[in-house]
Amino acid sequence: MSSEHPRLAGLALTLAANNADIGGGEVMLLQCAQAAAELGAAITVVGPHAQGGVLAEARERGWPTVDLGESRTDYLRRLRGWDRRRSGLLWAHGLVPALATAGHGDRIIHLHQTPRGSAALAARVALPGAARVLVPSSYLASHVPGSEIMPNWTADYAAPRATGAFEAPVTIGFLGRLSPDKGILELAQALGLIEADRPGTVRLLLAGEPRFTNTVQAGEVADALDACPVPIERAGWLRPADFFARVDIAVIPSRIDESFGLVAAEAMSARVPLVLTPAGALPGLVGEGHPWMAAGHSPQAIAGAILNAVDTEQDQRDEVCRRLRSRWETHFSPAAGLVRVDRLLSTVLQARSR
Repeated sequence: MSSEHPRLAGLALTLAANNADIGGGEVMLLQCAQAAAELGAAITVVGPHAQGGVLAEARERGWPTVDLGESRTDYLRRLRGWDRRRSGLLWAHGLVPALATAGHGDRIIHLHQTPRGSAALAARVALPGAARVLVPSSYLASHVPGSEIMPNWTADYAAPRATGAFEAPVTIGFLGRLSPDKGILELAQALGLIEADRPGTVRLLLAGEPRFTNTVQAGEVADALDACPVPIERAGWLRPADFFARVDIAVIPSRIDESFGLVAAEAMSARVPLVLTPAGALPGLVGEGHPWMAAGHSPQAIAGAILNAVDTEQDQRDEVCRRLRSRWETHFSPAAGLVRVDRLLSTVLQARSR
């Protein structure tokens, strides 16, 4: 894949966002766009209007953008009209742009969440006729018939880390959306159990915002955190590199089935010990035999997995983190993602030329 002879030179590729703000799907849209640009494609990013967000990030990277409406309904309508005039290939990241462009040609559909309820009905309309329907994990593929697996990948957050035994209090880190679905309530209770059993053992670095949550959910999270007896640093949204540099152990306590788990892959790249619940795709991400997988989603199970990680000898912790880093390099690194994008788009273009 020489930069002197880009494989995808001449390809006009539009990537359509699901949301204005940057969530997991929008992170992957930008990753896919970056890989395609490195391969020579001419990139355009389409999305809803917002101050900042995915369109602003695309412009920062030098790509043309198309701003189409503020409300979801407005975005659906305007995207459908705009797409009728589109040339080149569309890569729709999410069900909203997939539905808006239903029936149109030259589309790749990339789903980042499991379609449930009304979304499942929308998927029946949106997906037929797509050149490819992509999902990030075998878990999600089992819920989307006819899809193919294209695992996500992340930037490299490796940095020098302190060696030696943990010093109390051990910094437990959470990075992500502050919502009940992400297991914040159970995590707060788990830390309370640890504090009751072994006072002063842990503290919490909480990095995230209540994006895509309603006032009731935000209130539940606030109440759970207020009741948690361990010290909590509420850092707001941190860049992953800053987050991983400040934590001893990263925890992903999700109570819902995750379709992938970007924070888990980021932690693997950073060689940070990782505690997870068995939520959807998370076990497959870290592979069999991960020692800090909670036995369930309960506070007791999460507390047990955290203490297991705290009590593991340093050399054993380092070995687990080295194994996870190697797994990240093979499956979830930018180099792995570049190969996937090259293979995908080359295959789609060959099919178009027949």
